[in-house]
Amino acid sequence: MEYYKLPQSDLTVSKIALGCMRISGKSVEEVEELVKTALDLGINFFDHADIYGGGKSEEVFGEVLKRHPEYRAKMILQTKCGIVPGKRYDFSKEHILQCVNDSLKRLNTDHVEILLLHRPDALCDPQEVAEAFDELYQAGKVKYFGVSNHTPLQIELLKKYSKYPLIINQLQLSIVHSVMIDSGLNMNMKEAFAQDKDGGVLDYCRLNDITIQPWSSIQASWAEGTFIDHPDYQKLNDVMQEIANKYHVTKPTIAIAWLLRHPAKMQPIVGTTSPIHLKEISEACKIQLTRQEWYDLYLASDKPLP
Repeated sequence: MEYYKLPQSDLTVSKIALGCMRISGKSVEEVEELVKTALDLGINFFDHADIYGGGKSEEVFGEVLKRHPEYRAKMILQTKCGIVPGKRYDFSKEHILQCVNDSLKRLNTDHVEILLLHRPDALCDPQEVAEAFDELYQAGKVKYFGVSNHTPLQIELLKKYSKYPLIINQLQLSIVHSVMIDSGLNMNMKEAFAQDKDGGVLDYCRLNDITIQPWSSIQASWAEGTFIDHPDYQKLNDVMQEIANKYHVTKPTIAIAWLLRHPAKMQPIVGTTSPIHLKEISEACKIQLTRQEWYDLYLASDKPLP
């Protein structure tokens, strides 16, 4: 595993993070094996959210930490809050504080290294958010803060009132779902790929030392699921397989290597629950795709170059 210092922090993080959304349906023993595998591979970053599995994902992870309290010192834990499923988004001070306290209890820890605001709340009062951040930081419950799925101006509004930097923006990104890359390549063109749907968030994050964490890194969409071996993405799978054969790895490994090749120094969130697949994907850190290979994969997902 390779590491780098997370900008605007003192955290040294693995280039790949383990996403824990899907562990809610696993036994404590299965999650224990997954966590041990991750740590053995050198993955030290674990991504959670209060809504994953209705809290069950954090709970089963916390059970692993009860069995292995020695693991905690090797980990960087990140969780997210702000979504009340099917009802609202909520960045009120009261809700943020309650969510963090509940997450800490489920995770069996007294602090997390990073807290992200999960999705933009239309009723967000940035001063109220700043008060929540300050209380959490002063209590030693959260060390750093960030966001997920936020535009540049939404981040700027939060930054105006918060005394703490926002160091992460977790965004959907994959070879197939590459909206933030498409618009830059096709700027000033009439085609749909030129539409700027995110306010230039990719360049904004690079300019402001905000690390992008791609989520759904091997998914085409919620409806389609993964693009790996998906019949609608045969051309892409053929190119991935050709490149995978060259580097003696699997296609998911190449999909993650595509993200790591970008000079923005992103930290992909991989959501596998299989120790075997996690070992395969971790090989992405050892691969440096050529510029042509990166573009070959991009074009194979039916994206144009103007």
